[in-house]
Amino acid sequence: MFTALYQQSTHTEIGLWYAPDEVTYLPGMMFKPNYRQWSGHLKARPGRFFHYWFVTSQRDPLKDPLVLWLNGGPGCSSLDGFLSENGPFHVNDDGATLYENTFSWNKIANVLYLESPAGVGYSYSDDHKYATDDDQVADDNYNALQSFFAKFPNFTQNEFFIFGESYGGIYAPTLSLRVATGAAKINFKGFAVGNGLSSFALNDQSLIYFGYYHGLFGEDLWRKLNINCCDKGSCNFYNSSSETCKTLVCVHYRCTGKGKLRLVSRSVKWRCFVALCFRSFLCSINDNNLFNKFSDQATSFMSLGEVPPCINSTAQINWLNRGDVRKAIHIPDTLPPWDICSDEVGQNYVTLYQTVKEVYLKLLSLGLRVLVYNGDTDMACNFLGDQWFVEDLGLKATSLYQSWLHEDQIAGFYQQFGNITFLTVKGAGHMVPQWAPGPAFQMFQTFITNEPI
Repeated sequence: MFTALYQQSTHTEIGLWYAPDEVTYLPGMMFKPNYRQWSGHLKARPGRFFHYWFVTSQRDPLKDPLVLWLNGGPGCSSLDGFLSENGPFHVNDDGATLYENTFSWNKIANVLYLESPAGVGYSYSDDHKYATDDDQVADDNYNALQSFFAKFPNFTQNEFFIFGESYGGIYAPTLSLRVATGAAKINFKGFAVGNGLSSFALNDQSLIYFGYYHGLFGEDLWRKLNINCCDKGSCNFYNSSSETCKTLVCVHYRCTGKGKLRLVSRSVKWRCFVALCFRSFLCSINDNNLFNKFSDQATSFMSLGEVPPCINSTAQINWLNRGDVRKAIHIPDTLPPWDICSDEVGQNYVTLYQTVKEVYLKLLSLGLRVLVYNGDTDMACNFLGDQWFVEDLGLKATSLYQSWLHEDQIAGFYQQFGNITFLTVKGAGHMVPQWAPGPAFQMFQTFITNEPI
C-alpha cells in the first residue's frame, strides 16, 4: 500500500511551496501519486478560516493552469467534488482505501478545492457564527484566494479559472467579478458553471416543461396547468397570482418528488444539493401554507439522517473523519466531524441574487471566457433553465446548436455566443464529472485550453 506520498520535486522554486501544509502521507492510498498536495486553512477574514485542499498538475505544475473548484448548497463541501467527481482519487465503498481517478482534472491542471463558507466541512469561524450571504461569501472567497497566493506565490502567473457547481452558479460569477476587478494580481482567464443556479425564475419556470416533456406527469395535469397558468401562449409557473395555478404547480412538484428525482425537505443531509435550486418556488407558496403541506409529504420519503443511495456519501464521510486522516491533512482536534453539507449554514444563508445576469454581462464585457454546462438529466438545476439564461443575455449566436463527440459518440450539444458557451452532457445528472467523467474531462480540457470541443 502506497501510504507515503510523492515527495521528490521537479520544481526549482521549492522555497515558494508552503511546507507546513504539505500532505506527505494519506491512510488508504493504494497507488503512488505523481503529484504533490497540500491541505490546511486560508484566512477569509479575521477569525474566519476556510479549509483548502490543493493538488498540483500531473503534467507541468508551474505552467499548467490553476483551477478553483467550488461545490454549492449553499452549505455543501467542495471535498465532495474532490472525492466523488474530479479529484485525483476517490474513496472505495469500504471507507478505508482510495483508488485513482483516471479522469482527474489534475492530469492537466493544478486544482484548488475550497470549503466555503465558514461552517462547511472543516472551515470554521472562531465565533461560531455561520449566518452569511452571497456578497459576504464572495468577499471571503476572494480573501481566501489572496491567502492562498500568499502561501503559493509561484502560482500567481499561471492562468486562473473558477469552476462552480449547483449553487456555485452564484458563487462562481460573484467571485469572478471580485477577481476580475480587484487589486490582487491574478492571471484570471474565465469561469465555468456546472448545473448551476443562475436564475431562480428561469430555473423554476423551466422545470415544469422539463417534467412534462420527460413524461413525469400526464396530459391531464399539463392541460390544467396551461388553462390556469398561461395566457395567450405565455405561461407563468414561477410566481403566478392564481391560487389554482399555485396548487397545480405544487401537484407537479409532488408528482416528481415521489419519484425521488429531487428533495424538498430542508432537514436531511442531501437537500443542499437540490432543494435550494427550488427555493424561490418554495418561498412563493409559503404564504399559502402549501409549502408546509408539501414539505411534510416530502419528509416521508426518507428518515432523518439517512443517506440516499443515489448520491451516497457514507464512504467519504467515514474516511474524512478517521483520526489518522484528519492528522494527515492537518485538521485541528478542536474542529467538529466533517459532513458533506451543513444544515446550519444552509438554513441561515441569505440569497441576494435572484439572477446573476448583470454579473455575467459585466464579466463578458471584460473579455473573459465563460462556460455554462449541464448534465441533461438533472432536475435540480435543469439544462433548459440554464439554456434560457444564456440566451436571455441577449448576445449574438456565433455557432449553430450542434452535437459534440466523445470517443466517436454523441456526448451532448453546445452553442456559442461569443465568449460564452452553453453545453449539455448527455445522460449526466447534477454532478457531471461524477456521472460522465470522460466527457467531463474532455469538456474541461477544451475550455481551459480555449480549443474547439
